[in-house]
Amino acid sequence: MKQLVAYITTAFPEKNFTKDLAYELTSNGVDTIELGIPFSDPVADGPLIEEANHLSLENGFRFNDLIEVSSEIAKELDILWMGYFNSFYQQQLEKLFPLAAELGVAGTIIPDLPYEETLKYQELFRHNNLANISFVAPTDSKQRIETITKNAQKFIYMVAYTGITGSGKDENLEPFIRNIKAATNTPVFVGFGVNEKTAKAKAKDADGVIVGSAFIKILLQNTTYSQKIKKCCNIASLIKEEINS
Repeated sequence: MKQLVAYITTAFPEKNFTKDLAYELTSNGVDTIELGIPFSDPVADGPLIEEANHLSLENGFRFNDLIEVSSEIAKELDILWMGYFNSFYQQQLEKLFPLAAELGVAGTIIPDLPYEETLKYQELFRHNNLANISFVAPTDSKQRIETITKNAQKFIYMVAYTGITGSGKDENLEPFIRNIKAATNTPVFVGFGVNEKTAKAKAKDADGVIVGSAFIKILLQNTTYSQKIKKCCNIASLIKEEINS
């Protein structure tokens, strides 16, 4: 069965909501939760996630909020921490990664950390049994794909196009996915521009999809918490059904 990964901004609108949403999404087809770490300059994210980042920071988000949320859900749910490298680096990786492992976090997604830089921390990830998700883009050559995916863990994040999340740009992904699958047996998940309308097509040759902006759009709406959760769960169920039909 093809997998569904859901990105949600941690502590937006607030911590307890994040916990409740994570559990409900998992009960409605989501296999993995990306807990996004609010950052002031999220260069790979589109306007919706950027707005959620800024609002969360304005609400007083602190890294310890991520720790608190993870401490309550990571041993029961499949949790990844998604954030920009400075957010992790400021917490001292030698202390942070053992804590992540203790909490039950499965790994990290760090979009601004180039492959060559990840090699410096490879042993730290390995020692703490944390997967650091590898990114592959349409601009990568076959040789580059082979290099990046050689030691890939959990899944490979296939960037659906060169740009930012949420813009819905359409590209023929089949040749790129074929090149990745020729180089590795690690599952390939497609991200960027995946929503209830595009998920089926983007998942065609992949093993799963990563959805963020479609959920964050709902979280930004002026509705009650229960309405936000219901709408997110409806989209999750629809996407899971679409990608597996």
